Amino acid sequence: MRLLIEQPRTMSSGSSNFLLVPIPEYPVLDCVPNKNVKIVVLGASNVGKTALIVRFLTKRFIGDYEANTGALYSRKVHLDGEQVSLQVQDTPCVSLQDDAEGLYCQEQINRSIYWADGYVLVFSITDLNSYRTIQPLYQHVRRIHPSGNIPVIIVGNKSDLLRARQVPDHEGKALADQLGEPYFEASARENHESVQAAFLFLCQEVSRALGGGNGEKRKGGLHLARPKSPNMQELKRRFRQVLSSKVKSATAL
Repeated sequence: MRLLIEQPRTMSSGSSNFLLVPIPEYPVLDCVPNKNVKIVVLGASNVGKTALIVRFLTKRFIGDYEANTGALYSRKVHLDGEQVSLQVQDTPCVSLQDDAEGLYCQEQINRSIYWADGYVLVFSITDLNSYRTIQPLYQHVRRIHPSGNIPVIIVGNKSDLLRARQVPDHEGKALADQLGEPYFEASARENHESVQAAFLFLCQEVSRALGGGNGEKRKGGLHLARPKSPNMQELKRRFRQVLSSKVKSATAL
């Protein structure tokens, strides 16, 4: 499967909670997209949700991020010969309640679940508690979409940190088999190909599920405010912030 990414056109201003980050990596496409693919990435704190998204869309890895407020990343793509408008929604963390059975989700996350066409459920292989959130999170998604026809993948991130592994590969696969969903191990830091494979698989499944539709026809879906106009300065500021912190750390040593 080949994915072509186009620099987005300027969009009208919307909610300041969402950030549109245009980073063209491939030749610009000429046609107008005829399908909207909307994906949301969900998981516990510090599992690398933002890092996975940025790695997928830009091939870059940024080690440090500001607190996650729910950025919406948007691209025009060419997926299996078809023009697609791809939107990837980052989200704040979910967590287990004190009884370790219930799940705590901010209302913003529930809105994103209603809105999306496909889901990436992420845990860190170095964090057993993040792994334990996957099953209740999956059940929460299925309660919101009881028809069960919306694609989901499960991703075990940080596969490069083998010495710190707390979740064996076979346990991740066993959980995914139990839930009836595909499982991927990935490393946002070290392996762009593993991240690309997971996201492209989901994009293809979502595109097939949408068929000839445009992703907007599902009743009950949430129409989120459109992102602000493209602003490269925000991402450049993040890069400068990371570089500055690394320089300060090196100086302190």
